[in-house]
Amino acid sequence: MFTVKPFSKVRRGLLAAAMTVTAVAAMPMSAAQAADPIKVAAIYTVPVEQQWVSRIDKALKAAEERGDITYTFSENVANTDYERVMREYAEQGMDLVVGEAFAVERAARKVAAEYPDTAFLMGSSFGPGKPNFAVFDNWIHEPSYLSGMIAGATTETNIIGMVGGYAIPEVNRLMHAFMDGATSVNPDVKFLVTFINSWYDPPKAKEAAFAMIDKGADIMYAERFGVSDAAKEKGLLAIGNVIDTSADYPGTILSSALWHMEPTIDRAIGLVKSDSFEPADFGPYSFMSYGGGSFIVDESLAPADAVAAAKEKEQEILDGLFRVNVNDSEPKSTM
Repeated sequence: MFTVKPFSKVRRGLLAAAMTVTAVAAMPMSAAQAADPIKVAAIYTVPVEQQWVSRIDKALKAAEERGDITYTFSENVANTDYERVMREYAEQGMDLVVGEAFAVERAARKVAAEYPDTAFLMGSSFGPGKPNFAVFDNWIHEPSYLSGMIAGATTETNIIGMVGGYAIPEVNRLMHAFMDGATSVNPDVKFLVTFINSWYDPPKAKEAAFAMIDKGADIMYAERFGVSDAAKEKGLLAIGNVIDTSADYPGTILSSALWHMEPTIDRAIGLVKSDSFEPADFGPYSFMSYGGGSFIVDESLAPADAVAAAKEKEQEILDGLFRVNVNDSEPKSTM
């Protein structure tokens, strides 16, 4: 059983939270509990192919293939329908409901409180809530910093374009980490930053990227789908976010910060199976030390010394010798 402090706004609580979830990981589970699959449903406001959601779907499908869960999901759920869909899944007897409460915080928490026997694990900017509302997020600021190091060392114009979805803490902190990594190796680099105010609008993101390229950006930070398409068309480089798209854009994706949802999902499943699920912040499971985040680079596109420096910094992060700053404020263009 566990309870941790709200995580998303207090950097000093990160270590304490990580220590708490480590203790939870050691909780025993009977053979019978482990053998019986639990019923899991997920609610997505965007297509399941979208970067962030696809990581959750991937982890849940892996758990289903192992026989740990049965899995169903709803995609493209409007915010106005979210509360209804949550209730329907709870009424169907789901053991665990996974989703994203960023735009429906009050409604989602209200529904969860009405179904105390159902475990809810929701992406959220805020903390957990009793009796059964746990939260998570993709805390991949560490690999974002490393991909920034690669970009800062590779740019020739010293201008990097950055296209994001919404200027919320979950996006802002990744962008700031990337910018910090870039300027740590190249103080002269400047950034063009814009938000398209959509989680899934590839054409809009592509047009925003083209505008930055016209202003001299030679590397594009692709927080949203569509940005890498612009970079590919112009023969430039892009930085991936959350998922590895290098196979789709060979010769274009310079480096990527990847999110792995498996540690978060697997821990939640284990807790539900052992009847020990309580509201907590699962954010630490997205850290590199838990296997929730990773960094990749196309060494054929980056300077060798930049790759070596980034990998050295990566090891420092894993060893606990370097902490990437967390900045939730909205990033701004620097030129």
